[in-house]
Amino acid sequence: MSRIVLIRHDTDPEDDRIVTFLQDNGIEPEIVRPFLGEQLGKIDSSVRASVIYGGSYPVYEEERHSFLYSENYWIEGCLKFDIPLIGICQGAQSIAHVLGAYAGPLSSNECEFGYYQINATDAGKTYLPDNLVVAESHFQEFQLPEGAELLASSDLFGQQAMKYGNNTFAFQFHPEVTPNGFKRWQKRNYGHYSMPGAQTIEKQNVLMEKYDPIQHQWFMQFQAKFFKDIINDDGSLNF
Repeated sequence: MSRIVLIRHDTDPEDDRIVTFLQDNGIEPEIVRPFLGEQLGKIDSSVRASVIYGGSYPVYEEERHSFLYSENYWIEGCLKFDIPLIGICQGAQSIAHVLGAYAGPLSSNECEFGYYQINATDAGKTYLPDNLVVAESHFQEFQLPEGAELLASSDLFGQQAMKYGNNTFAFQFHPEVTPNGFKRWQKRNYGHYSMPGAQTIEKQNVLMEKYDPIQHQWFMQFQAKFFKDIINDDGSLNF
């Protein structure tokens, strides 16, 4: 049995672009929430790919949130066996943390909450269009681990995307979130609006309407390439 394992840190509806992409291609992902006590199990040849989503847990607080130890072990296994892996926001910070880099708040305590332009590096232009505007909701960052390639940065946060090895990608931003998902965050993360760097709801909504379709198109194309060994060119499954 083949598995694509999605690690989540909330109980939101499963309506994001990763679940949608997989289901549209005939794949039902395995969704695991370790923060609720659900077990990841062993990494073996059945695991074809994995995604670690964002969340509100500081990745360096393993003693306070012990489930993070199991997620770190999972990341180590994916890296060891060259299993395709995407980390988003908290997930990206966890990958950097496991690889020995800093992950935590900016010294300026600034945040990004809204839609912000990221700028692809020369290496990043293989994977990202330049000047892409993406959804963000974070006040922590990751630094670049030794051996990783920086793919993109923004004005406030120097590390927005990186690649490590052949198959590991870390995104500080949220390409998976739909407008419906972001509107849930607007209600739940209302305290972010008081932080330096956050956009107003009005500005977020204007930028969402303008730029979310572009983000959607890019991320669906990225996933088609990322999952290429699972989904064949003719749309059939290699699963």
